[in-house]
Amino acid sequence: MKNFNLMKKVLLAHALLALSATFSVAFAQHADKETQEDIQRHRAMAAAHEAAAKCLESGKKDEVCEKELQAACKGLAIGKYCGMKHVH
Repeated sequence: MKNFNLMKKVLLAHALLALSATFSVAFAQHADKETQEDIQRHRAMAAAHEAAAKCLESGKKDEVCEKELQAACKGLAIGKYCGMKHVH
């Protein structure tokens, strides 16, 4: 009977270990997907800011370039400055 109880505990430990490994892999894949999405958002924000800089370089008014930046960042970043704010 002692061997049977020990065997049950070992099997339970193995089952829990396998389940834990499965959740770890699933979490890593989820985290990796979120990281990749975050990278894409940062690249899109960088492109929007680069376009805003080129807009200003072209001589357009600040208000025009800011509106273009806001349009490019809609749904991408928090706030009307596309995730960045600085002194003007």
